Amino acid sequence: MSNIPTPHINAPEGAFARTVLMPGDPLRSKFIAETYLENPVLVNNVRGVQGYTGEYKGKKVSVMASGMGMPAIGIYSYELFNYYGVENIIRIGSAGALTDKLKLRDVVAGMSAYTDSNYGEQFSFHGTLAPCCSYELLKAACDAAEKLGQRLVPGPIYSSDTFYGQGSYSATPILQQLGVMCVEMEAYALYLNAAAAGKNALALLTISDSLVTGESLPAEDRQNTFTKMMEIALEIA
Repeated sequence: MSNIPTPHINAPEGAFARTVLMPGDPLRSKFIAETYLENPVLVNNVRGVQGYTGEYKGKKVSVMASGMGMPAIGIYSYELFNYYGVENIIRIGSAGALTDKLKLRDVVAGMSAYTDSNYGEQFSFHGTLAPCCSYELLKAACDAAEKLGQRLVPGPIYSSDTFYGQGSYSATPILQQLGVMCVEMEAYALYLNAAAAGKNALALLTISDSLVTGESLPAEDRQNTFTKMMEIALEIA
């Protein structure tokens, strides 16, 4: 019995390319498809999570949103890796800088992901999991960024389960001391799902705000102007 369609993706078999770009925001997915892909076709719109497949420089490429947080990207990446035959997922999202070495609109490649999430408990490993990106995708992204003349900063990132933290505890000073570059909410789950499926994943993140300076970009800019990150991802798709 086929697992396609899934409860969350109604695309037919073969609808997705080998590589899927995965922003959190469905409107960013739509923007990428309409701006960069030739002949984009809407292949999924369950719950408004838009997924498109088209061509970029002659290559078949898909882009589909993940929603926000590790439970959401955990569902979509699992179904794409395990049911739809996707080999590579490149998360293209926003992040908050934890260091003054990063400025607004800088692009970070997440080499490894720290977390405060229990997402890894399902794998029954009695220790601390330390998921990393795909070296193949990381190297390709670094090479593509250099070719495009764009700055790409590789380093460790932090995937948080909360956006509005409560209480007096803050992980920020500890993470800064450990050299963690930025905070986001999805990469840890994506990297673990990729590892478990024997597939490849990479998070490319544009700095949208800074926990150091307090600067931030408006929502419309996050949706439509993070083109450097998008172009690097498309080049390695």
